[in-house]
This record gives sequence, structure tokens and C-alpha cells, in this order.
Amino acid sequence: MSWLPWVLGVVVLVAAGFGAVYLPRRRARGLDERTAWADARAALDSAAISRDAAPLEVPVADDLYTRAELLIAGRGSVLAAGEATALAEKADRLWRGAAE
Repeated sequence: MSWLPWVLGVVVLVAAGFGAVYLPRRRARGLDERTAWADARAALDSAAISRDAAPLEVPVADDLYTRAELLIAGRGSVLAAGEATALAEKADRLWRGAAE
């Protein structure tokens, strides 16, 4: 029976070590995800402004913009947010090029 406190102590130490490692990583991952989605929404808003200011239609940019909107609506992973950002930025560049 004298070994029970030792076993409980080891369990508590392992749990504390796990918590000390896992919680900061989870918090950082959540921050990265929120930042990626905020970047994607900002890129989409910028592309929408360029679309409205473009003097003519750019079908490729419209397709890219629609794909970015669908990715943002799906709320997938950080990779999906990065893809949506890239698509929106490319559409934005195409519309800005059409405006020149």
C-alpha cells in the first residue's frame, strides 16, 4: 500500500507535464488559425473593392473570387485559409491590371 502515493505522484507529474506542453501549443494553433482566416477575409474584401472598381469584366478573376468565397464559407483548415488568400489576391491583381 505504500507504493500508491508514488503511483499517484507519477500520474500527477505526467499530467502536469502534458498540460504544460499541450496548452501553449493549442493556444498558438488557435491564434494561427484565427490570423489565417482574418487574412483571407481581408484579401477577399480587397478583391471585392477592386472588382467593383474594374471598368470591365474579368471572367478568370470572377472564378478565382468565387473559389475563394467558397473556401472561406467552408471554414476549413489553415491551409484552406491560405489557399483562399492566394486566390483572392490573384483575383485582386487581375482586376487591378484590368483597371490600368
